[in-house]
Amino acid sequence: SFGTVIQEVKTSNVAREAALGAGFSDKTPAHTVTMACISSNQAMTTAVGLIASGQCDVVVAGGVELMSDVPIRHSRNMRKMMLDLNKAKTLGQRLSLLSKFRLNFLSPELPAVAEFSTNETMGHSADRLAAAFAVSRMEQDEYALRSHSLAKKAQDEGHLSDIVPFKVPGKDTVTKDNGIRPSSLEQMAKLKPAFIRPYGTVTAANSSFLTDGASAMLIMSEDR
Repeated sequence: SFGTVIQEVKTSNVAREAALGAGFSDKTPAHTVTMACISSNQAMTTAVGLIASGQCDVVVAGGVELMSDVPIRHSRNMRKMMLDLNKAKTLGQRLSLLSKFRLNFLSPELPAVAEFSTNETMGHSADRLAAAFAVSRMEQDEYALRSHSLAKKAQDEGHLSDIVPFKVPGKDTVTKDNGIRPSSLEQMAKLKPAFIRPYGTVTAANSSFLTDGASAMLIMSEDR
């Protein structure tokens, strides 16, 4: 069970591709969860449910994201033309379709990490919830600073040794989490609101950032 925010169309079930790539049998069931930022958490919750209900004994659960190479779609007009061209049976039909082509058909549809029904991003939601529950900017900054500081301490002391080195094509091998960035409350306080201006409290320093990565954990019942 794996979660992902933006699904790659070529790997519609990335959990199965990961299982096969890891050498598991093709008879091993695998499914992918796409529920925005809670996707991997839901994948783990699902794994616990499968074990609790007796459907599985051991489950690998986690998540994967590739924000540096998200799928970018052609415009609707371009997609329709390509589908119609694929169905055209004669040269005349193809030429007729091509005569309707316009340069603006090439304008791509860029992906957005936003909810479809409201068009609201996670940052906007976080800002609204912070206001609703009276979570101050200072409290958010302090929590973020604590998280980064503890992560840096754990990294320095070798507690994050379960990270698997990964060779990025065309770049160096990534051997550790490069998103850990300890700062200071003074530096964090200088940043402006990132989403709701000018009175928002969520900034680039106290919120998570878009990145690439993957994680997995082995879950089983206590008697295993």
